[in-house]
Amino acid sequence: MSEELRGARAEAFRTLCAITEKLRAPDGCPWDREQTPETLIPGIIEETYEVIDAIAENDLPHIKEELGDLFFQVMMLSCIYSEENSFDITDVIKGISEKLVRRHPHVFDKSGTEILTSEEVLVNWARIKVEQEGRKPKDSVLDGVSGALPPLDRAFQLQGKAAKQGFDWLDVSGALEKVDEELSELRAAISVQSGVFEEIGDLLFSIVNVSRFVNVDLELALAASVEKFINRFQKMENLAAQRNMDLDSLSLEELEALYQDIKQH
Repeated sequence: MSEELRGARAEAFRTLCAITEKLRAPDGCPWDREQTPETLIPGIIEETYEVIDAIAENDLPHIKEELGDLFFQVMMLSCIYSEENSFDITDVIKGISEKLVRRHPHVFDKSGTEILTSEEVLVNWARIKVEQEGRKPKDSVLDGVSGALPPLDRAFQLQGKAAKQGFDWLDVSGALEKVDEELSELRAAISVQSGVFEEIGDLLFSIVNVSRFVNVDLELALAASVEKFINRFQKMENLAAQRNMDLDSLSLEELEALYQDIKQH
């Protein structure tokens, strides 16, 4: 890396630090001054999903913008904790830098550590957490999955943890059979109007299992289907307008016929 690039990065970081501190200053922005770690949580979640959306769209300017918005959330949190004399952004950066070096001896300290696969990296990562950092092993292999994760992501990670212990289907066919089983149970629950809530959850959980076997990110797959539905429905609205048809007055069969016309083009 050139000295010019190093200097540009350092200057950009100093500028953002100064802007964040100014926003939190007594003569800064009232809204920013009112924020707490708790009030920032919704924004952190929202900005994270906006980064994901931008990546899915492969929109480079949008990705850059959303990464900046997410990074600002980190800056705000660090600034708030700095005001309480807990830690500041320097401590945050030093902490992650030291952890990354410590947990990647196969990259930064090659003496006696040879790792060839991603699986070996994860095993070594877990060992370092216990042996070098003094973290107690979890009572359960499932304890390492955060309860704050979105449910689909949490289900995916929990199933992966259980699979490493041998608690898993042999292949995707077993997972698909489970989907069929849960769908039948949902139909039965709907027919007697009892247990529907639980059976819908079980069905979703079984679908997560299928997505894991075929290496499909369920959140991204669902997001893509949502966008596809929006696109098709809006085209259906336009087609109805072109044919001088009032959507509000159409029957379900007529709406479905319009929708099928859109799907075929």
